[in-house]
Amino acid sequence: MSEQPKQQIERLRDELNRHNYNYYVLNTPEISDRDFDMMMKELERLEKEYPEYADPLSPTQRVGSDINKAFTQHVHQRPMLSLGNTYSIEEVDDFVTRTRDALMGEDFTIIGEMKYDGTSISLTYEHGKLVRAVTRGDGERGDVVTDNVKTIKSVPLRLQGTGWPDEFEIRGEIVLPWIEFDRLNAEREFNEEPLFANPRNAASGTLKMQNSAEVARRGLDAVFYYLLGDNLPFDNHYDNMMAAKEWGFKVTPVMKPLHGIDDVDKFIEHWDTARKELPMATDGLVFKVNNLRQQLNLGYTAKSPRWAIAYKFQAERALTQLQHVSFEVGRMGIVTPVANLDPVLLSGTIVKRASLHNESIIRTLDIHDHDMLYVEKGGEIIPKVTGVDVKARAPEAKPIEFVTHCPVCGTPLVRIEGEAAWMCTNKEGCAPQICGRLEHFVGRRMMNIEGIGEEIVVILFRNGWVKSPADLYTLKRYSQDMMRLPGMGPRTVERILDGIEASKSVPFERVVYALSIPYVGETVAKKLARAVRDIDTLMEADIETLTSIDDIGPRIAESITEYFNNPVNRDMVEHLRAAGLRMSMPEEDESSRTSLLEGKTIVISGTFSRHSRDEYKEMIERNGGKNASGISKKTDFVLAGENMGPAKLEKARSLNVPIINEDEFLAMITQ
Repeated sequence: MSEQPKQQIERLRDELNRHNYNYYVLNTPEISDRDFDMMMKELERLEKEYPEYADPLSPTQRVGSDINKAFTQHVHQRPMLSLGNTYSIEEVDDFVTRTRDALMGEDFTIIGEMKYDGTSISLTYEHGKLVRAVTRGDGERGDVVTDNVKTIKSVPLRLQGTGWPDEFEIRGEIVLPWIEFDRLNAEREFNEEPLFANPRNAASGTLKMQNSAEVARRGLDAVFYYLLGDNLPFDNHYDNMMAAKEWGFKVTPVMKPLHGIDDVDKFIEHWDTARKELPMATDGLVFKVNNLRQQLNLGYTAKSPRWAIAYKFQAERALTQLQHVSFEVGRMGIVTPVANLDPVLLSGTIVKRASLHNESIIRTLDIHDHDMLYVEKGGEIIPKVTGVDVKARAPEAKPIEFVTHCPVCGTPLVRIEGEAAWMCTNKEGCAPQICGRLEHFVGRRMMNIEGIGEEIVVILFRNGWVKSPADLYTLKRYSQDMMRLPGMGPRTVERILDGIEASKSVPFERVVYALSIPYVGETVAKKLARAVRDIDTLMEADIETLTSIDDIGPRIAESITEYFNNPVNRDMVEHLRAAGLRMSMPEEDESSRTSLLEGKTIVISGTFSRHSRDEYKEMIERNGGKNASGISKKTDFVLAGENMGPAKLEKARSLNVPIINEDEFLAMITQ
């Protein structure tokens, strides 16, 4: 190796940072994905071999971590105010007029920008390095989400070029591009999880996740729109943002100097239509006075700057005819009504279908056969039916009736208690439920069996080879028959069988998730696996035992016990066990267990700086204690961090329950 390890590591980091910038900010990649991946693997190898050169800002650290860290709060050096907004072009024109009057005729330029629909973020850089990322919060203080923001490829961890201040703040919007939003919702639909209504909600929820590895997987992006600091390079907003672009930031490409009301009106007219072609969700435009001195002179109200205004787009709405309502069965048996529509263009895409969610939605909207329906998207990519043009209804049109029997197997539907949903209870005989559970089982975040997707699942089911996940592990006996099917040559079959074999090494927590236990999603499956440790304990657990596990309520507990009370499910688990799947968590080092907290019931409340809440809960259990969610007379003490809930604080004081901080707790268990 001609280079010294340190020099080689630094060179690879510089090259990877440059390629990240070219790909994620400029959209002009210079190398193939494979070449990029090979460079990344080489850097990972060198960093592992030479840990003395570790750097938290290395490109290898963008994958995130599964360590659960409670967020701490940070006070904004400069308050993050919201903008005054309007849906009226006339009010934007009034803003321009008011600005001219306030500046007493002085020449001024307005910068027109796109308003991206995401969640606000403030980044602080010192000496060219990212040191802190904070959410808007209440405008005065927000949550520190630096670890999560570091996973966003378009956020520079180290600045490029020259000329940046030693310390500055840049504000922007964390967004989820349409393509990633579609992918994420497709996953959630497959898992029968609630869909995100819009990219804004998805971006906001993702940014506040405790698992930065999951944040990295979701594909967030960032667009920046304002630079703050004491020594900015220019005296105007536009040039400062162009400088920020040179330093490596993705600055909104929609940024145009405007001179007067006519320019502003033309800008609005153009982008009201052109925005539909953008790769990210938008909900309006922003107009800012360009000159920083003039901004200072115009000042602020209590809530917003006087030198800027937001214009909000009207939600896009179309009227189209209902062809028919279909009723579709998911893997858990829930029947969902879907409006099949005459194709209509909305926000740049053709809409042919819109979920009606449940029976109560149909009744509330009073939908009849072949009604003319109002469909909206606005800032949302999921089309939704928002109304009916009753005047256009044919006199003979009949109300849409929710089906009483499963549209596939004919089983009478049952209403889920406390919900608006209807369910087919024929779990073992309803084809879409069986295929849905098989698709879920083989999915990437479950058993990750390569080569098996929706079409292959249907083929395997229709041929009678696979009716249960356990049947996948005896599929080899049908390999010759599979090869005779169209498009199923030897290589395809070999890939499927290799994927099935590889799935035997999938961790226990993902096996639990793959079983399709109602209400047990990925996060709940992890909590269950880590609490019970093995499948036998889970199968025998009663409701009281399950509800003692953090975040497992009565509804989930009842669902788990009902699932394992079914002999069919228990038989499937035994076949999976016999096939070699992992049915327990790895053995722990018992030498680290103590009885220091034996018999003590402890409640955790607040946020912590030295360890996460989950880490403290694990410490309590490893030292013989028991975690509880609520304070009672049986509580021995409360482990309290910052921002302890006021209700818990009051209850602890009223019951004379001791309250200790994390330093006192750590001292207690290290005696």
